[in-house]
Amino acid sequence: MAFLSNMLEEKQTNQDSPAASELVPAGDAEAIRHLEQAVASGKHWYIALLEAIGLWVSTEETHNGRTCRYLIEGEAFDWLLLAERLCEAVNSLLPEDEKTTLLFYGQPPIDLTKEEFEKLIGSHKYRQYLNYFYGVSVEEALVLAVQEEIRKEWRALGYYRDYDYTNEAYRQIHGATRTLLLKRFQREKGYPQLGSISLTELKEFTYWLFKYRLKQCDKAKVASDTKKALDWLGQQQAAHDSGSSYQGE
Repeated sequence: MAFLSNMLEEKQTNQDSPAASELVPAGDAEAIRHLEQAVASGKHWYIALLEAIGLWVSTEETHNGRTCRYLIEGEAFDWLLLAERLCEAVNSLLPEDEKTTLLFYGQPPIDLTKEEFEKLIGSHKYRQYLNYFYGVSVEEALVLAVQEEIRKEWRALGYYRDYDYTNEAYRQIHGATRTLLLKRFQREKGYPQLGSISLTELKEFTYWLFKYRLKQCDKAKVASDTKKALDWLGQQQAAHDSGSSYQGE
């Protein structure tokens, strides 16, 4: 998931080259500079990272040949993708284990209140972050939670053969198979209907599914499905925390 490569020497070279520096908008360069200087001066790297996220300007960029879309549909902020980008820029200054835990598992090294988190990244980005959380993270969790329910139901009935739990989950949640929904999404967006889908497009598709579900379902079902997904996420978090504690003993 993470870029995880040391960019400090390249960053210094780019700063010395006017042509190269023009590739990075001033606001983004300032965000990287703030992160580097804040960490070097002794500020906790996670706090400095969130401050840098608040300073970042670009909603999308091509970096090292990779398209990074930080804002989906102009309203859902993929903050961990941007965190990944910024961590790469100061890679050697950060503790490897804490950085990996944040980028791979979404677990920050220190606990912050919602208010503290919002203050550090800014209210506007925080609202966009909530859009991403409910529109992508929770939507993904809902599909996985329903898949798990279907699998348990089938096993309780004595069926152990392979079964397409994924498409059945999409049918129960969205009223159609994943294949059909993906084709609708690609047609609507004007994307080529290929057999594979990029990670960027997958996130956009998931957010599209979230909005599609809001339109198709009544409020009671939306609320029930959201609770189911949040409960599933909570269970996964508890299992992860329990496993981490056990390994640490």
